[in-house]
Amino acid sequence: MASFIESGWLYLITHFSDFQLASLGSFFLHESVFFLSGLPFIFLERAGWLSKYKIQTKSNSPAAQERYTWACKAVSHCRPGIFRKVVLTQIIFYFILEDFVFYWGHRILHTKWLYKHVHSVHHEFATPFGLTSEYAHPAEILFLGFATIVGPAITGPHLITLWLWMVFRVLETVEAHCGYHFPWSPSNFLPLYGGAVFHDYHHRLLYTKSGNYSSTFVYMDWVFGTDKGYRKLKALKGNEVEARSKQI
Repeated sequence: MASFIESGWLYLITHFSDFQLASLGSFFLHESVFFLSGLPFIFLERAGWLSKYKIQTKSNSPAAQERYTWACKAVSHCRPGIFRKVVLTQIIFYFILEDFVFYWGHRILHTKWLYKHVHSVHHEFATPFGLTSEYAHPAEILFLGFATIVGPAITGPHLITLWLWMVFRVLETVEAHCGYHFPWSPSNFLPLYGGAVFHDYHHRLLYTKSGNYSSTFVYMDWVFGTDKGYRKLKALKGNEVEARSKQI
């Protein structure tokens, strides 16, 4: 497996320039991961498969899904051991920084004027599905996109690190908008990970009361108390499930 990856990387750096890999390579990687991870959720919803894991009982109409689908259509060698440590350290740093920057940017977008003129585009889908993760006003894409690129801009990572970070971010945001909570969802295993249930709550409520502004991990909402409504609802549902189990 390692030799396959190494030979693939060697092919890329010998046949393409640094600029081509950083620009076109990054673009095609992003689009491939985005659509390949997002499209299956449209088919799941239309076919009604795995519906017991769907967070909201209502579904988007096929017309709404089609309207969206058609609307968004420095390289060097490193020693493997050191390289893996650097990659891991940088990606952890990117997650922490992105969570901080995204939280405040997202919270600002929920102020009255910016929500009405910019962020409301993203909230057209109260029942989100995977591909709606990047359905947004162009100004919002630039504004919140800054949270994703600021970490790599500071550290100047190896291109593989940048690509891994892009893959993680795309998969995370598609999962957060997918509308399903599976037994294998990351939020069942990763502490403080938000995921689909956390973000679905954000889409269901009015912009002034939604809260849950965090990106990947939810500690910023917890620190600033903007997830109180979500936590109360979660506790209420937990009590209801416990009461039902006692009746049985």
